[in-house]
Amino acid sequence: MRTAFVNATIHSAAGPPQEGATMLIEDGKVVALGTDLDVGDAATVDMTGKTILPGLVDCHSHAGVASTGAWDDHDVNETSEKITPHVRALDAIHPADQAFEDARRGGVTLLGVTHGSANVIGGQVAACKTAGMVADDMVIKEPAGVKMALGENPKRVGGRMNRQPDSRMGNAYLAREAFVAAQEYQRDWEHHAAQVAAEAAKHEAERKPIRPPKRDLGKEILGRVLDGEVPIRNHAHRLDDIRTAIRLSEEFGYRVVIDHATEAYKIADEIVSRGIMVAIGPVGAARGKRETRHRTAAAAGLMVAAGATVAVMTDAPVDPVQHLRDMAIISIRSGLPQERALETITINPAKILGVDDRVGSLEPGKDADFIVFDGDPWDARNPVLETYVDGSKVFEYDGPWVP
Repeated sequence: MRTAFVNATIHSAAGPPQEGATMLIEDGKVVALGTDLDVGDAATVDMTGKTILPGLVDCHSHAGVASTGAWDDHDVNETSEKITPHVRALDAIHPADQAFEDARRGGVTLLGVTHGSANVIGGQVAACKTAGMVADDMVIKEPAGVKMALGENPKRVGGRMNRQPDSRMGNAYLAREAFVAAQEYQRDWEHHAAQVAAEAAKHEAERKPIRPPKRDLGKEILGRVLDGEVPIRNHAHRLDDIRTAIRLSEEFGYRVVIDHATEAYKIADEIVSRGIMVAIGPVGAARGKRETRHRTAAAAGLMVAAGATVAVMTDAPVDPVQHLRDMAIISIRSGLPQERALETITINPAKILGVDDRVGSLEPGKDADFIVFDGDPWDARNPVLETYVDGSKVFEYDGPWVP
């Protein structure tokens, strides 16, 4: 069914705001958007006085894998091994976790569900819609990245478990060791392919069977990282850890996104000159460890001013997932230009997750994920009135709970 949302102020995140505009959707997709649309026989929804924004995107969250309200019931970290790129967030997502309902209340329609930072190399990120009861149907891209972590967290876990790593040197060494092993694995398969080709060139009666190398799922996904297919999502707070993340990425030639990026503003030129995207946050949490001592809510604004592609994220449940917009508002209060705030919680995090062809802005052909406000969306007193995922209403402020 075609539905037209008419007479709205629409912030598409793909151009300037449009007043008195119409958005036409059909089969869960945006069909058209503008001020003089012929909607034909489409059903109409009057949005006079209302503001429509794209659904918000939180590119770094543990919602759905860290059970809400139960810190002893989580599947965030696979700590049984030092290096675990073979594990997938998809296999741990619990769609009935209350965090998904909280996300819909806050207008968050897509999450980057990530492995935690206990391992130097953790697991695979899943880009996941916030509505649904089957994880396989909610996930729109997987893997959307591979988690890495530098700094205190993998050091602390290694020390606690009496294994590597126990220092920042150990963090970097384990990463190098894993990527060198992945390179060797790729060479083994290249050699195998050459052997197979050589046998295929022989007369059929002379051909010998060639046994392939033993598969290794961790080395396979790291090979996709090395080939540029999947980015590394590198947890790094302190400027020296950020620089190590850059050093490793340049050594092995893979794409990297800096997550947390607490002190990125101190070496902004190092980041911007390389076109590295940053996901800043949690913005509202306490300075709970030494490497967050210089955390500032001005970081997003400083990095935007430097020319970086910036996302603001919650690291939920560190900052609650429903407060993603509030984290952008806090950043505005600390210097992020208001006209640049929307991109930090819509199109930029969608780019980081590699799903900006589907979400992050309201444009023809993209998913009809959007939220509705009555008033200024940057006024924290104004709640989200309605949340839509794939064109279906999944939250209504004054209505019943929508499963």
